Amino acid sequence: MEGPGAMTDLLYSEAESDLRAAVRSLLAGRAAPADLTARVEEAGAHDPALWKALATDIGAAGLLVPEKLGGHGASHREAAVVLEELGRAVTPVPYLTSSVVATETLLAAGAGDLAGELAAGRTVAVLAVPLSAGPGHEPADTGTVTGVADAARADVLLVVRPDGLYAVDAADATVTPLTALDLTRPLATVTDGGGGGTRVADAATARAAVRRGLLAGAGLLASEQLGVAEWCLEETVRHTRERHQFNRPVGSFQSLKHRMARLWLEVVNARAAARSAADALATGSPEAPLAVAVAQVYCSRVAVHAAEECVQLHGGIGMTWEHPAHLYLKRAKADQIALGSAGHHKDTLAGLVDLPAPA
Repeated sequence: MEGPGAMTDLLYSEAESDLRAAVRSLLAGRAAPADLTARVEEAGAHDPALWKALATDIGAAGLLVPEKLGGHGASHREAAVVLEELGRAVTPVPYLTSSVVATETLLAAGAGDLAGELAAGRTVAVLAVPLSAGPGHEPADTGTVTGVADAARADVLLVVRPDGLYAVDAADATVTPLTALDLTRPLATVTDGGGGGTRVADAATARAAVRRGLLAGAGLLASEQLGVAEWCLEETVRHTRERHQFNRPVGSFQSLKHRMARLWLEVVNARAAARSAADALATGSPEAPLAVAVAQVYCSRVAVHAAEECVQLHGGIGMTWEHPAHLYLKRAKADQIALGSAGHHKDTLAGLVDLPAPA
């Protein structure tokens, strides 16, 4: 655990860079952005073979799980690198929901056996809370939860009941798909019958475990948002270099240069915020809630801005279904309210630093 005066390391280690290269290579061959628009028309682009390659062959699903439980004993820093690359390709896999949120929840609940199954890539688990639920969320005792991300892809649902946290076979619950803005991260309404399943934690432990899972999810979501913003910026720069008007690249026009320069500065700052959150989670820093709140407030806005600029600066082609820019904008907008809105995190931040919350 970090000491009070420890300095956050924002640089990528050699192991993290190697992991990035492996994930990027996999996605370039199996989930390239150019093919994304065609894939999302096919059952939300879910590709079990791609998930197996990422989760099992590369071993990304087990990064947060200790080696004694069958994982790789890595940290949130490595998981953040994976999420950056998944964000760059808007990859439709349940990594954030299963390998981060559900895994962290199970580890905090002491359910090591099930966490080990997730680490091996054999099982996909999803915490049955709304995608919009941020750290500090208290599940309502209604038996029905709306807006659960990746529930349709789950083998196991982690359901909070009055007496604790239960692992419920997805086949024993009613999962009703919803129409989502982001076609690459499907939503559903989950209705728990109230019976069956295995209790993995009592009520008090369950509340703490859910808070831990959502905190880790919100912190690492910032890295996904960073990846979205990075791709949008790079794609926009590439397009404006190749697109000519008046016999010169449109990217050479001063007004567009200024817009892209401002966006580059935002992306650099977003990287610092996302890395700070990942490092704070990895080191068990007491400042982790503060770093997560800062990262979410900033990175959610940058991802949306980058995606909006990508659509606009592509001109007419950016407005078409065939170009993937609209999918990046939809992911950025959906992520903006995922795991706590900016307003939620601003309120949290205000309380942590003892300042009045914004009106």
